[in-house]
Amino acid sequence: MNHVLIDCERTKYPNTGLFHFCLHLGNELVKQSDPAKEALSFYVPRQQLQLFGNSPHYIVQNPLHKFFQPGTGKFQVWHSTYQNSNYQPFNHHTKVVLTVHDLNFLLERKTEPHKIKKYLHKVQQNINRADHIVCISEFTRQTIAEHLQVNNKPVEVIYNGCNINEFPGFNQAVYRPSKPFLFTIGTVLPKKNFHVLPCLLKNNDYELVIAGVINQHYEARIIEQAKLHGVEKRVKIIGPVCEEDKYWYYLNCLAFTFPSYAEGFGLPVVEAMHFGKPIFISTLTSLPEIGGEAAYYFENFDPAHMQQVFERGMQHYAATNAQEKIKQRALQYNWATAGKAYLSIYQSLYSK
Repeated sequence: MNHVLIDCERTKYPNTGLFHFCLHLGNELVKQSDPAKEALSFYVPRQQLQLFGNSPHYIVQNPLHKFFQPGTGKFQVWHSTYQNSNYQPFNHHTKVVLTVHDLNFLLERKTEPHKIKKYLHKVQQNINRADHIVCISEFTRQTIAEHLQVNNKPVEVIYNGCNINEFPGFNQAVYRPSKPFLFTIGTVLPKKNFHVLPCLLKNNDYELVIAGVINQHYEARIIEQAKLHGVEKRVKIIGPVCEEDKYWYYLNCLAFTFPSYAEGFGLPVVEAMHFGKPIFISTLTSLPEIGGEAAYYFENFDPAHMQQVFERGMQHYAATNAQEKIKQRALQYNWATAGKAYLSIYQSLYSK
């Protein structure tokens, strides 16, 4: 029997991309794995025991495990599910799969040089321990090749999936716009670049709904820009939302906007494509790779340019009946394919 540990320590932070990555990949691994070939164990915080049902084994996360992990020598494969994990196997015979989501600290404009050096050193340490490296986009793979040493280790791209929970009868969103609205979602931080969006409300009577955990300093900047364009009453920053609310906003929005400049993948873009919505995104980092020809792109963030892209995009969307093309693009990103690819990597390492 081959024993595999999947590090899901990051599930202690709900409403984050890493939580959903671990949740959906873990569920798919449980579904697809062959109990005759592999026994799955999940390393989780205490509050997430039974996150993947009763069949797998669970190990409860403890900060002391950074220094010593009793009872983990049996694992043939250890999957570190994000690049900065502090938890590694102490048995040097255990093979390590490392998923690298992004090196966004290189792109965040206020990151100090000494911190960049520190963060790169941490990721490099985890790469040095890894036997197989997975990147969630080609952009991430190229960024690693440029800034870190992989030392001829196998590096491959496995795209994240997209799992949409549907609530067809739900009609009680935490905030219901009174006008047609644009929607975006993500942690409300400078790297998401949401402050450039209020200009899209000029020359129309739309609202802008921004959902996600709020950084108050950056929220103030968004409001400041909204006031500059005279649209502050139509910009709604509503905080984190539940799955039902998120479904309602995707389903009912006029368009989805995501001008981020620091993304390893860009899951909200795929979620919006699932609903066939017109997508307006930046040309930066991984977003063109994910959106392909199914999205409209801001080449820069000059308000006049953004307004032009938005108006022309909406006209094109209406004239070409683009919904089905956009939905088909979303289908390329599914957890069944991702789970199968990860299991194949685990199995390739059993005999090494």
